[in-house]
Amino acid sequence: MPAVLAYVGAALVAVWGLAHAIPTRQVLASFEPVTADNRRIILQEWLAEALTMWGIAVIVIAATATPGTSADIRVWVYRAASALLISLGTLTALTGARTLVIWFKICPALLAVAAFLLLFASFQ
Repeated sequence: MPAVLAYVGAALVAVWGLAHAIPTRQVLASFEPVTADNRRIILQEWLAEALTMWGIAVIVIAATATPGTSADIRVWVYRAASALLISLGTLTALTGARTLVIWFKICPALLAVAAFLLLFASFQ
């Protein structure tokens, strides 16, 4: 059961990362007019969050799927990933979710669900 929870949590985060990356061009356009440097910074930060989500998903999947991985390592991978997801969700709740953009409002809840799944898996 812990493996299923971990895979579901990782898949949720990976798909949300993809959903985050797909509209990048539209997001950048919504900030126009903006200087070239500011455009690069917005692009960097927007994609950094998607890459972070994918990285979390890959690490959780690797820890879960690799034969011979000790239960102790999996527990701490799940807990660390959960803490990072809660941190990202909190950052989003304090910043982007305060805008009118619905996706920013959904993000903290979605990341919290994934974090809960991983945390729950760590105690199984």
